[in-house]
Parts: sequence; structure tokens; C-alpha cells
Amino acid sequence: MHLTSLNIPDVLLVHHLCYEDERGSFMELFRHEAFRQRCGDFIFVQDNLSRSRQGTLRGLHYQQEKPQGKLVQIITGAIFDVAVDLREGSPTRGQWVGQLLSDKESSALWIPPGFAHGFYVLSEWAHVLYKCTDYYDSRLERTLNWSDPTLEIAWPLLENAPLYLSDKDRDAPFWQ
Repeated sequence: MHLTSLNIPDVLLVHHLCYEDERGSFMELFRHEAFRQRCGDFIFVQDNLSRSRQGTLRGLHYQQEKPQGKLVQIITGAIFDVAVDLREGSPTRGQWVGQLLSDKESSALWIPPGFAHGFYVLSEWAHVLYKCTDYYDSRLERTLNWSDPTLEIAWPLLENAPLYLSDKDRDAPFWQ
């Protein structure tokens, strides 16, 4: 694994080595010791798999209590993945970072605890696998409005695809 900081230094792009031959390919997706040395001693306790159609926007979700760190990987398809820094006292609080993730790239995105997370599906379908550092709890979940004008997230919305939102995401409050 090779980790690269993005515009918010704690959000990291994880590059996986991919070995290919005539049979196909092989990638090691996670190695705890390499991750621990760069990101901290997080333990993943829950894996989630999301299958979403083109034009689906999920998020921006977070838990204030028991915040979840997420390691986001694409199994099939392509998404624009977004993390918004909500950490008290952080010099990048209120800022966002976005990253294109696809099954054509051998990479993942590490989003530490204290961030809101969301993604928009660019491909016909996308299977998104993410590992979490704490358990999901519906009573603790909060949502920020994906179109909050104070955040100014540059979502790459497709003109030829309808926008699919859950009621929870459509009606979410603005941050400030």
C-alpha cells in the first residue's frame, strides 16, 4: 500500500499494487501494519457494501457520537467520493475533498473519524465496499444536505441521468 494525502491531509488516497498476468489480476486491499503506521491504530469492526445506480447520491452521513472512520473501495463502477471535515478545532473544519474512485484504478479512500461522507454514482451501477472503525447506529446518524451552499461541493452531476436521493438525504439540514 502507498498512501497519499489529499487537500485535507488526514484524508488519504490508498494506492494498491496490482499484479496482472494472463490469468487476471491480484491486489492486496489492506495490510494493517502499513495502515497503522500512517493512519493510526484503528480497528475495522464493520464492512458495508452499497449497490447503487447511476445518478444516485448518498450522503452526507456521519455520527457525532461514535464517529466512523471509513476505508472506501470500489468493486465495480465509478463514483465521486466526498469527505467533509466536521472535527472541532480542525484547521480544515468545514472544508471538503472529493476523489474519483473506480474499478479501473487500484485505489481506495481513507476518511478518518469526524468527517461526513457521501458519494455520487457516475457509472451505470457501482458496488462500493467500505470498512468502518465503529458500528453504525441509526440513533446516532446525522446527515448534512448534499447541496449546502456554505460547503460549495462541486458534485460532477451528469446531465443525462436523473438524480436519485433518499428522502433523508433530500430533506437533510444545512450545516450552518
